[in-house]
Amino acid sequence: MRSPLNQRIAILLHEGITGTQGKTGLSLLRYSESPIVALIDRESAGKSLLELTGIKRDVPIVASLTAALEYQPEVLVIGIAPKGGALPDDYWLEIKNALQAGMSLVNGLHTPLADIPELNTLLKPGQLIWDVRKEPANLGVASGLAQTLPCRRVLTVGTDMAIGKMSTSLELHWESRRRGWRSKFLATGQTGVMLAGDGVPLDAVRVDFAAGAVEQMVMRYGQNYDILHIEGQGSLLHPGSTATLPLIRGSQPTQLILAHRAGQVHVRNHSHVLIPSLLKVIRLYETVASAEGAFGNVPVVGIALNTAHLDEFTAQEAIAQTTAETGLPCNDVVRFGAGLLLDAIMSN
Repeated sequence: MRSPLNQRIAILLHEGITGTQGKTGLSLLRYSESPIVALIDRESAGKSLLELTGIKRDVPIVASLTAALEYQPEVLVIGIAPKGGALPDDYWLEIKNALQAGMSLVNGLHTPLADIPELNTLLKPGQLIWDVRKEPANLGVASGLAQTLPCRRVLTVGTDMAIGKMSTSLELHWESRRRGWRSKFLATGQTGVMLAGDGVPLDAVRVDFAAGAVEQMVMRYGQNYDILHIEGQGSLLHPGSTATLPLIRGSQPTQLILAHRAGQVHVRNHSHVLIPSLLKVIRLYETVASAEGAFGNVPVVGIALNTAHLDEFTAQEAIAQTTAETGLPCNDVVRFGAGLLLDAIMSN
């Protein structure tokens, strides 16, 4: 059978196109080369994806799975990433309708669906349910082996969750390839795994083995590439984040890129957790990554500034201000390209 994401896709995205939980679906729309034929979002049905999001992709938005069938989708992808990763109650009917219509299902949520008997009884030959968030097999405890690799290992870190770490890594990867470098994007979240076709869904891995899972992946590719762009997760500033430290220890990065949303002063949904000055955040990440010299010097070499909420003039002002504040190269890699930050990586 063909890979599910090489077939005609409908993305289930109720209240996710303009809401705060549509990261997975919107990232697939922005970066996937898969044939996406319909978006399902009752809130935005009939509207223009370009006008709503700025994503230059002509995909119809419909109100239900039944309406999406007109476009002959073969796979339904759950496109939201809600807090805690649980499936909203009103998604169950859409999922059942898709399976009854002969479609396969791609699920990036924490709730596994492949083992639910009620859903399995709806599967016909050729259909499958792919639960993306599964712990890889044969994991061990990390040992710092990635330090021995000859390649650059660039990890994106952030001042918060969901601010563009994956997008930054992807843009840097593509710019690296355009310049002729042997580059590999290493996915560590459910959306990245969908885009890359492989990787480690880090938040599905038991904490004792999380750094080992990252190390295993980095060691698998590190001898065959000039540069690895490792998708960051979470933030050392976020009170609920456990993924950033295993990523740092498992990948043994040679450089860090710090992602930040312009103007953000506190962690989203936690107004009591203030974001320190970027200079302090840079010092925090460099100190943790190097462990005061135990793992060697690991510099933050640039700032990936998310300016999606700003007009172009204000965005350029924010970039200039951040450069002045930190003394580091800064750009919005999605709007203005990754070249400046890649230059900083290559010069360190």
